[in-house]
Parts: sequence; C-alpha cells; structure tokens
Amino acid sequence: MDSRCFISDFCSNSVFSPPVPKTLNKPFLALPCCWSARAHRWLYFEDAQFSASPRTRKSRFLPNLECINIRASRESIKNSAEEKKKKKKPGVAKKKLAVFVSGGGSNFKSIHEACVEGSVRGEIVALVTNKTDCGGAEYARNKDIPVLQFPRTKDGADGLSPTSLVDALRNFEVEFVLLAGFLKLIPVELIRAYPRAILNIHPSLLPAFGGKGYYGMKVHKAVISSGARYSGPTIHFVDEHYDTGRILAQMVVPVLSTDSPEDLAARVLKEEHKLYKEVVAALCEERIVWREDGVPLIQSRQDPNHFC
Repeated sequence: MDSRCFISDFCSNSVFSPPVPKTLNKPFLALPCCWSARAHRWLYFEDAQFSASPRTRKSRFLPNLECINIRASRESIKNSAEEKKKKKKPGVAKKKLAVFVSGGGSNFKSIHEACVEGSVRGEIVALVTNKTDCGGAEYARNKDIPVLQFPRTKDGADGLSPTSLVDALRNFEVEFVLLAGFLKLIPVELIRAYPRAILNIHPSLLPAFGGKGYYGMKVHKAVISSGARYSGPTIHFVDEHYDTGRILAQMVVPVLSTDSPEDLAARVLKEEHKLYKEVVAALCEERIVWREDGVPLIQSRQDPNHFC
C-alpha cells in the first residue's frame, strides 16, 4: 500500500504549518499527508510505543502516530471548556439598583447594608434626590455612591430633566428603581423606561391613607384619627399616580389605643426595614412573578410553588 495514501486517509484536518523544532531530543519525521496542488497537511512521529493494534503494541521501536491538527483541536476544546467553567458562577448575577430619597433615607441605608453583607444580591449604583443636603444624600457620598439631583430647580441651574434622568440611569446600567421616602411624582418618561421595575414603600396599608398629600407623619396622624386598628407598610409597583400601583407586599402593624403618631411611625418603620429588604432580595433573585390578572407575587425561595 502506498504510504502516501495511508497518511492522506489518516490525517484529513485543516491546513497549518508543521511545527519543526530547532533542536530535537527525539527522532522526528514530517511528511505531507495529502498530495495536492492546493496545500499540504502535516503529520509527525514521536519516539513512543505505537498502539494502533495489539500486534504492534509490543514493538517499542514503532512510533506513536498522531495528527497534530487533531491534537491541537482537542487541546483547544479542552482549554475553552476549562475557561467557561472558571467564568461560570452559581446563582443570579447581582442587580444594579438606584434608590430615590428625600430625607434621612433609613430604608436606603438598610438596603445598602443588606447588599454589602450579601443578604441582598444587589448593588446600589446611584442615589437620586430632590434635596442634595438630606441625610440620605450625605450617607451616599460617604459610601462613594453617586448622587443625582432630580428634578431641576425652579431656576433650572441644577438638577436633571426627566429625559436626562433616564439617560443617567441607563449609563449606570440600572435595572431596578427603589423609592424610599421620595416625595416627588415619578415622571412618565421614567415609568415607561422601567416598566414593572420601580418599587415604592408607603407607611400604611394601601389603598387606605394613600395618594397625594399622604406621606410621612401625615399618614400616621390620619390612621390614628380614623380609629383604624391596624396599619403597616405597603410595597407596590409604581405607575403614573401616587400610591395606585399594583401591591406587591404588606406587613400588618397593630394600632394601640395609647399610640401617638410618633409611636406608630416608629413601629411601622421597623417593619418597613424588614419588609423592604425581603422584597428587594426577591427582586434581585428574580422571584417576582405576575399572575394572569396582573397581580405581582413573591415566589418562595424554599418552595417555588409557594407564593407570598
């Protein structure tokens, strides 16, 4: 049998130059595997046991045949698989968050601490405020979180327009927006840019004691004056109006007969911190699902078939 035909049949991979070393510690032979006018393919023999068949396995002087094209291809596939394995990370990647505040930002601080310690798989990449001297803005600057002013001041000297705000958040690659005591109406441009991605927390059991003018201590005063026996925080998705978006989560807090607005506010705020962290954790873990009628539900981490 013509040796050229044998080698041509054995090695049928793509063309590349033969790796001829400058110095050889072992016997080396390079031969063209395919006799054509177009190109040559190459094969080399190393001084090793030839294992093509049991008959030849005992012949130590016979070389081990290997197509270096095939070997290079195998090594490339192996290296690629190892690189993918290194890059692959378990779980969901951290979500990038923007928080809006107008005051002290206690919920903002609570969520930021949860992100840092790892109980929330998120990262706060921007703080938006209408009061750049508020406690929340000061805390953000101390933590090296960029502070954006919105809306613009009346003279137009400072602050962002709605369109500029959307552009700024996109530059920060923000995925979700969290309102935490932000007292301005969210512009339509932002709601359309982030559908089903903006949350707000309100200090009463909505739809009661919500809407324009109901914020902060005014809510707690109204609850006590009404004689309501229960209150508590509500987290809802944001639409184009105050406190009318779909409710996502609530926590019931009793209203005691001896409560002052300050007493009730302190009790509700404590539950706000717990509830908001739990909801943001679910948001970042992609455990928010939407029922057919448009109601959002929180999927249990332990049991995906159970909803909160």
